[in-house]
Amino acid sequence: TFTVEEAVETIGFGRFHIMLFLIMGSTGVAEAMEIMLIAVVSPLIRCEWQLQDWQVALVTTMVFFGYMLFSIVLGLLADRYGRWKILLLSFLWAAYFSLLTSFAPSYVWFVFLRAMVGGGVSGHSQGREENKQIIALCSSSNPFLSLGKVFWLAGSLLIIGLASVVNPTIGWRWLIRIASIPGILLILVFKFIPESARYNVSTGNTGAALATLQRIARMNGVAMPEGQLRVPAKERRGRFKDLIHSKYLRTTLQIWIIW
Repeated sequence: TFTVEEAVETIGFGRFHIMLFLIMGSTGVAEAMEIMLIAVVSPLIRCEWQLQDWQVALVTTMVFFGYMLFSIVLGLLADRYGRWKILLLSFLWAAYFSLLTSFAPSYVWFVFLRAMVGGGVSGHSQGREENKQIIALCSSSNPFLSLGKVFWLAGSLLIIGLASVVNPTIGWRWLIRIASIPGILLILVFKFIPESARYNVSTGNTGAALATLQRIARMNGVAMPEGQLRVPAKERRGRFKDLIHSKYLRTTLQIWIIW
């Protein structure tokens, strides 16, 4: 028998992981553009709606408030229904509310819609972190892991470059519409992203997990390990209240403070 982790190590790094790296890395571009968008739009909405300093600051605050609140909700849903479904939902959600933001008739609507965008963007990490672990498992010295940060920087530079051209010509509303395009395009490539084999095994769906591993092996041009995929013993799956259990509380608080 073999486990999911043993199968991934046997299959090794190949074409599948390069494709996965590029797709999941591109989510960083879309996420950075949505987050950094406020920095290049704030001076314009300040003038258009005659905003005070605290009102401009509130826009950014609400984006991250939406990110914080919905990351908890989407994290729980990802554990229950799978990473793939939640990742797709988050991209549809973020793209939809981002486009709506460009039609915001007032400041109040703008703040609300950007908070909803932040909520959608928070779901991107559910799938991205899972797939980072898959790539890391294949090679601890993989240079692609370090290069992953380049995507966020590329998204930040891209939105700043676009703003310098679009804002003075056709306005900030068109900048928001253009910034939503990467997220919409990524939705079209979601069929190439499989559900996590580790998640499928944890829910007892061994057949789906094995199919995913076989697909990866075919793309990489290698053979699957011999034997049958081992089904792990049934365990109680993670719950939010486990984070504040006495066993994990210190680690939880340290991580929260660092972030």
